[in-house]
Amino acid sequence: MSTVHGGPSRLDDPPPSPASAASPESVEPGRGGPPEDVLPDVPVRADGVELIGETNGSGYREPPSLVRRADGQAIQLTRLLYLVLEAVDGRRTLGQIADHASDRFGKLVSEDNIRTLVSSQLLPLGLLRLADGSQPAVKKADPLLGMRFRYTVTDPERTRKLTAPFSVLFNPLIVVAVCAAFAAACWWVLMVKGLGSATHDAFANPALVLLVLVVTVLSAGFHEFGHAAAARRGGATPGAMGAGLYLIWPAFFTDVTDSYRLGRTGRIRTDLGGLYFNAIVAVAIMGVWWAMGLDALLLVVVTQILQMVRQLLPLVRFDGYHILADATGVPDLFQRIKPTLLGLLPWRRTDPAAQVLKPWARAVVTAWVLVTVPLLVFSLVAMVISLPRLLGTAWASILKQQSQLSESLAAGDVAGAAVRALAIAAVALPVLGIFYILLRLVRQLTTVLWQKTRGKTLQRGAAMAAVAAVTAGLAWAWWPGTDTYRPVQPYERGTLADVTTAVFPTASYSGLRDGQAGKTVVLWPAGAATPTREQPQLSMVLVPRTGSAGTDTAGAGAAGADGGAATAPSWVFPFDRPAAPKEDGNQALAVNTKDGSVVYDVAFALVWAEDGETVDTANEAYAFASCTDCAAVAVGFQVVLIVGQADVIVPENLSAAANYNCVRCLTYALANQLVLTLDGPLSDDGMTRLNALWAEIAEFGRNLQNVPLSEIQGRLNAFKDQIMQIVQSDPSATRGNGTPATPSTTSTATPGTSPGSSQAPSPGATAPAAVPSGTTTPTPAPAAPPPGGPAPANSTPQQAPATTEPTVAPTQIAPASPTPLATATGG
Repeated sequence: MSTVHGGPSRLDDPPPSPASAASPESVEPGRGGPPEDVLPDVPVRADGVELIGETNGSGYREPPSLVRRADGQAIQLTRLLYLVLEAVDGRRTLGQIADHASDRFGKLVSEDNIRTLVSSQLLPLGLLRLADGSQPAVKKADPLLGMRFRYTVTDPERTRKLTAPFSVLFNPLIVVAVCAAFAAACWWVLMVKGLGSATHDAFANPALVLLVLVVTVLSAGFHEFGHAAAARRGGATPGAMGAGLYLIWPAFFTDVTDSYRLGRTGRIRTDLGGLYFNAIVAVAIMGVWWAMGLDALLLVVVTQILQMVRQLLPLVRFDGYHILADATGVPDLFQRIKPTLLGLLPWRRTDPAAQVLKPWARAVVTAWVLVTVPLLVFSLVAMVISLPRLLGTAWASILKQQSQLSESLAAGDVAGAAVRALAIAAVALPVLGIFYILLRLVRQLTTVLWQKTRGKTLQRGAAMAAVAAVTAGLAWAWWPGTDTYRPVQPYERGTLADVTTAVFPTASYSGLRDGQAGKTVVLWPAGAATPTREQPQLSMVLVPRTGSAGTDTAGAGAAGADGGAATAPSWVFPFDRPAAPKEDGNQALAVNTKDGSVVYDVAFALVWAEDGETVDTANEAYAFASCTDCAAVAVGFQVVLIVGQADVIVPENLSAAANYNCVRCLTYALANQLVLTLDGPLSDDGMTRLNALWAEIAEFGRNLQNVPLSEIQGRLNAFKDQIMQIVQSDPSATRGNGTPATPSTTSTATPGTSPGSSQAPSPGATAPAAVPSGTTTPTPAPAAPPPGGPAPANSTPQQAPATTEPTVAPTQIAPASPTPLATATGG
């Protein structure tokens, strides 16, 4: 039984099973204990040993009997051992004890049997004084999931006096009234009133936050009063009350081991007493709220509900664990894990250890083990794997709270400073608790392995190898890296898949979504500060289209001589869709209608025109978006080589970017075109060089998503410069009067952002790259405002899948005479 800060109300669970003394025939005189010459002739119980008696409603086939030592440790004994200990009164000899046990047990128990039971069982358990009359040195059970650093606040006598008045609250009429009022309060607060005003009032006034925290902590102590009062109501005597540390949280406790004297109903009433008192607190707080009108107090009702929900979890020693244990009559559930798992093996099902429970109790305990063990193992593994991220998050939070603490102290805000100090403690304490649990677990496992493999060289070597492997794995998982200790971000979900991705980054998904880990290319203006949550930057996530319909990032690709075209999404824009490109045209069309994604389309083409042909080829780039937090990028690059005389040369180079009903959207279209007039065809050497350069250009297009947008135009202009150098240096292309080839180069870039954005779009934010002589430097112009109205400013598109390749195919140029006008495209 525990509180919102705590752990079990019983100090410790009993040992795994009753001490083995099923019958007098099962023991052998003189074995398993101290020498007979040091045994007392008249045994005496150790000081503080209390006989509780046989467990009522037990789930064991043979109900165990309970005793409690002076240190609070409860111990299960078989009926025979309990009868022997019951007969030890400081006056009876071993023979007289044997007669008493024989009469009560129904079987003959000899003096030698008693001597063996005393030496091998009762003395080692610390239940009897030593032969010299001194008290035994006992070692209390210290389970991994037990309470640590206990501090007793009240002794049993004071506990009984404090809790006696509250036992009247368990009158059935009062219980029904309180439960009804609690249900009505929960419904009204959660479904009618809501928590908006309560949250606002509390955090607008740090003193109210502090008040809520204080009341919540006090209610955790009052929770323990409920357990003690319920035990008294059933006729049991509660013991000491105090506080300690359970797992990673401070906890209150009440020793109600005496409730084992009660039947199943009395024990379950004791277990539920704490939850009942949480309900009483919630109802009382509603009365105070009605009288004072402080909405912040309604948060206390929520904290009581959260306490109750958490307490009902049966996975660790909270109230739910004790309810299950008392309902099944098996008070040592954790100690039943090993025999239960072994009992599931076909060849171990008939082992005595697997048959000690009644069939129905065994079924319930088995189900509990099969649920609890995997969850605890997973929690431990997840805690180990996520520890670096938790440390990074805790450190960032502590730094933030420390800064706010300094501001509160400087302003003289004592309440605010107290809240910040509590926040720092609340962040630091779980981290320290995790380290404590891990160190304790490592120490226990190492000790057990060392003891189990003593004298077994091969087994010890295997155990040490396993320890070394685990250590290496932890070093790999915790080794400082780029993102190893990165604080957890608000958009991260923390799912099982995210944990897997954190361990195996290469297993990233082909489609990225908010909160998922993975790799992609994010761009923002050169020289700008790195975006943060507090100071976001308008940025771009480059994601190439998949080239097929129905994918996360749909796009319409370049169409030309190869006839390829990807299916575009539904057209939702208030203007006509751009016409499909002509046979010799080149078009990149990126259309995005999906929230939080990026459409990325690329089209490169090389066109040859022979003597006398009309040159009216078009190079187009269109980027349109209609969604939220999305982006669209289109890049079209075309090279037109005219061999000989052409009477009509009217090439077109067009780009357009538009946002329609977009919120925090960004579109960018870049059309880059080079037109060259050659006196004659290129030589074989010139064609070879041009083929090699075009293959390099195609490779550049395939990996364009890895190039910052601020560099794309400069790189394309550099390629155009190299093409001009190849043509101008080729005598075959410049024959006649020796005049060089005539270049005509154009480049248009059209970035567009949602209206109202105070930051320039990423692609056009940096200065244009140097371009060769004869080119025109584009002047970026924002897209027209969408009819839907302005969108919020200072926004950042969300991440979208970035694992597919742009479909830009290299074009092999025939090294022969010029061919008729044709287009080689990829998109």
